[in-house]
Amino acid sequence: MIRSVVTIGGPPGSGKSTAGRLVAERLGLEFRSAGELFREEAKRRGLTVEAFGEYAREHPEVDRELDRTMQGLAIAGRLLEGRIQGALCRRAGVPVHYVIVTASEEERVRRVAGRDHQTLSEARRLVRAREAVEQERYRHYYDLDLDGEVPDLLVDSTDIPPDRVAEKIVTFVRAAEEASAP
Repeated sequence: MIRSVVTIGGPPGSGKSTAGRLVAERLGLEFRSAGELFREEAKRRGLTVEAFGEYAREHPEVDRELDRTMQGLAIAGRLLEGRIQGALCRRAGVPVHYVIVTASEEERVRRVAGRDHQTLSEARRLVRAREAVEQERYRHYYDLDLDGEVPDLLVDSTDIPPDRVAEKIVTFVRAAEEASAP
């Protein structure tokens, strides 16, 4: 039994969702994704993720409601995937294994272009725009600078397959749980 919440964050295209699903499966955790909730809400409103991100910039209730929902899910037995969930758990005093999955910008853009059926130049533009809008919102709403947050584990997925990324995270979580056992 994992006694802490496991969070996986990282920039768009880093592989955090793929790794999160694999980790959740291997550790028997329920997987919950802030990105999926955000995309579902954008779709419900008939907006692209980018357009909804711009909307959220002017409407703080969007982020606050999403983050309230995700933080309400922050209990042992769950893996929360989302850019800021680990930092928010820490701030709330929730026991957390805070993991960041990253990759080079080139690789992240390639992944996003393939996933979203875009050209590389379009994916690069959208990834950069999304990151800038999100960073601005996180600073404004939470006084949170993701570049200054230090995770418990950082995994660079640029050159390793998703199952290896997940293996690194599972190994870390199990070791951390064992080290903190009563």
